[in-house]
Amino acid sequence: MSLDYLKRILTSRVYDVARETELEIAPALSARTGCTVLLKREDTQPVFSFKLRGAYNKMAGLDARELRRGVIAASAGNHAQGVALAAARLDCKAVIVMPVTTPQVKIDAVRTFGGDRVEIILGGESYSEAKALADVLAAQRKLVFVHPFDDPDVIAGQGTIGMEILRQHAGPIDAIFVAIGGGGLISGIAAYVKAVRPQIRIIGVQASDSDAMAQSIDAGRRVVLKDVGLFCDGTAVKQVGKETFRLCRELVDEIIRVDTDAVCAAIKDVFQDSRSILEPAGALAIAGMKAWVAKNAARQKTVVAVACGANMNFNRLRFVAERAEVGESREAVLAVTIPEQRGSFLRFCDALAGHDITEFNYRIADIEQAHLFVGLQVKDHADRARVMRALRKDGFATLDLSNDELAKQHLRHMVGGRSASAESELLYRFEFPERPGALLRFLSAMSPDWNISLFHYRNEGADFGRILVGIQVPAADMAKFRKFLDGLGYPHCDESANPAYRLFLRG
Repeated sequence: MSLDYLKRILTSRVYDVARETELEIAPALSARTGCTVLLKREDTQPVFSFKLRGAYNKMAGLDARELRRGVIAASAGNHAQGVALAAARLDCKAVIVMPVTTPQVKIDAVRTFGGDRVEIILGGESYSEAKALADVLAAQRKLVFVHPFDDPDVIAGQGTIGMEILRQHAGPIDAIFVAIGGGGLISGIAAYVKAVRPQIRIIGVQASDSDAMAQSIDAGRRVVLKDVGLFCDGTAVKQVGKETFRLCRELVDEIIRVDTDAVCAAIKDVFQDSRSILEPAGALAIAGMKAWVAKNAARQKTVVAVACGANMNFNRLRFVAERAEVGESREAVLAVTIPEQRGSFLRFCDALAGHDITEFNYRIADIEQAHLFVGLQVKDHADRARVMRALRKDGFATLDLSNDELAKQHLRHMVGGRSASAESELLYRFEFPERPGALLRFLSAMSPDWNISLFHYRNEGADFGRILVGIQVPAADMAKFRKFLDGLGYPHCDESANPAYRLFLRG
């Protein structure tokens, strides 16, 4: 079986359209992990994904009669773009069925690559429904179906990646990490590598909420997931292929599951090393490699991670940036309760000495206690535990929310509301140069003469930090308060008359 795939891979015609991508060292990741980390840069393909290899190899192998009939594919992204470019190069008509939920940017990309050779049909809410429609159209129009993963020619096309890796790095390789959706990519790479250098471990990586292959191997049969997570949409497959399941059972050494935060951290890692932004599925292998190194305390190993795609939805970048620090265990998200009394704020800040605050949300609600939502930069899990012990030692009840999806996804944006306790409240926006410790210095500069009733801050990586503060100032103290603002030295803006503030926050 492996020798059959070896021949298929060696005779694949992918290089009519694909390029041999770089295998390059990731210096920062290597330094942090203590291993030599090599990235196989499939994100630099013409369609920014490896999918072009398999799609073109399948279509280039069709005879003239089949090409005249045309091909059909179901896909919401990378496979569609690969089929479209292959159709344009082979002068072949292609029908691409895409779910109605497909972002316009991906639809436009398919049109760009395929030109007038491609017909796009939007149908179904998911890939499964689009695939069902494609099957019907294939039968009606007598079109050749180009499967995204469960086809020997597609698998062989993806296998050329394994061939390139071994040619580009003749030295020892301890493990190759590959993302798994339907299984075509890892099946092709494993078929080649295990035939040529079987001592290299092939390790698959799946999103923990889209782990059809891992569950199937555990069960000894192909399982169908009821639901799949959509963050790593490029690998969100409910059922793996028959052939890919067979190959993975035989050739894949291990499968690792990673969560969303770990994927976001991996996207950031690759950006820091290469200034390239991978899509979530494209960063799965890097996230799995990091998890494997940490779990096995691996040092001085040589590992390869396939960066398999960069078709990132731009609107996701805000989410990725927000979750990356938590995924790397470099941000702790905490709920802290402090007494609602003068001096508590400063005692709280003193307890955080040496740790930069990444987020701070507070709204007065109780005359006796204040509940703070706080993000902190930490070194690792142990440092997070030390911070929590210090806070509790100072009498501040502390709850760790670093792994709480509700808190990270929703509650952090909802801390606030109207408060009957916020009498004589003024609302001000402040700006200050964003430097290490800048927020703590700002808090220390706030006068203890007036109570802080609202506070919101989030480090967004900009040159200037922006803070929203509610301060309870009696009318008799207004002259003193204005003098205080003038001496504070930070640009500020009075938002007390803002209609949105009065609608949502004013007591």
